[in-house]
Amino acid sequence: MSRLPGDSTRCVKAVAHEGLPGSPLQPGPVFAAPYLLGEDERDDVDTYARASNPGWRALESALAALEHASAARVVGSGMSAITVALRALTSPGGTVVVPSEGYYQVRMFATEYLAPHGIEVHELSVAEFGDGSLQQVLDAAGPGALVLAETPSNPGLDTVDLRETAALCHRAGAVLLVDNTTATPLGQLPLDLGADVVVASGTKSLSGHSDLLFGYVAVANDDLLPAVDRERLLSGTVLGPFETWLAHRSLGTAGLRFERQCANALAVAEMLRSHPAVSGVRYPGLETDPAYAVAARQMRRYGPLVTFRLPTRDDVYRFVRATELVTPATSFGGIHTTADRRARWGDAVPEGFVRLSCGIEDTDDLLADLDAAL
Repeated sequence: MSRLPGDSTRCVKAVAHEGLPGSPLQPGPVFAAPYLLGEDERDDVDTYARASNPGWRALESALAALEHASAARVVGSGMSAITVALRALTSPGGTVVVPSEGYYQVRMFATEYLAPHGIEVHELSVAEFGDGSLQQVLDAAGPGALVLAETPSNPGLDTVDLRETAALCHRAGAVLLVDNTTATPLGQLPLDLGADVVVASGTKSLSGHSDLLFGYVAVANDDLLPAVDRERLLSGTVLGPFETWLAHRSLGTAGLRFERQCANALAVAEMLRSHPAVSGVRYPGLETDPAYAVAARQMRRYGPLVTFRLPTRDDVYRFVRATELVTPATSFGGIHTTADRRARWGDAVPEGFVRLSCGIEDTDDLLADLDAAL
């Protein structure tokens, strides 16, 4: 196909099983720790499941196809994907840039682990990625710096211009990692925009059923792969066989689920924008949103997250109790619509700040439920 296929077609093709007649249409979980060894020691593909196994390869092949990557590697969680990539691609004396407005545990890892190991850590906001601050950091660091961008940011939903950031990084000899968790490869393809590495939590929209943890690292160039493989092997941050199978099984319907989630999110954002009970509505897919100009250039879909503010902490909990379709939960991307008061986790947001993750409920039902609760 000359054009990019639709999301559901991409997902179904990514998990397609090419087996022998009489074999199952879809593979089942592969439960094994050690594998039988052959006498020709050079020919053993799988020896121990922590190093490689057929379940991983099937899932990694699908993820690489979706991310337009040369290869992907699965790990035990989205946070594992970030820490594996950062440890694999940095060394003492190096420089790492992490987003100041992104997932807070990434900043904690950078300051509590990387910095004490002799790595210079810089935290930059989304605005500073584009106002010359990143250029200054890279000029001072010299070649070999590592830049992690999260776009859209979580929970602020601001966007980093990936084409411009990738060009800046490559001129400076830096490596660009992009956290693609919120957008997913169905909404955004960072490697096509110039990024070197994608890290993501597959726990959320890709697996989509709120029943497993997994993450992955995808690379544009296989040259970066040996360091990632070595770090995964030695750290033991691996994905179990049942979770591997569940994730692979779930990918086939990701296109359908994500399409509905994004449609719901846009409809909810448009409704909330004019609702007198809320303020500060953010969604990158709204043409009036500050992030829209960049998002429209690099995203195909805008994700399931909408944020808004209610006056107080108690108002958030009254709102959630009054709904029938909204579940109070952290994380996001599942089939259920969920609400998370992000200030409870220490994010620098107002007490009444709500991150709403839209599920796959019928749009009219979700809108009516939210409106009645507000």
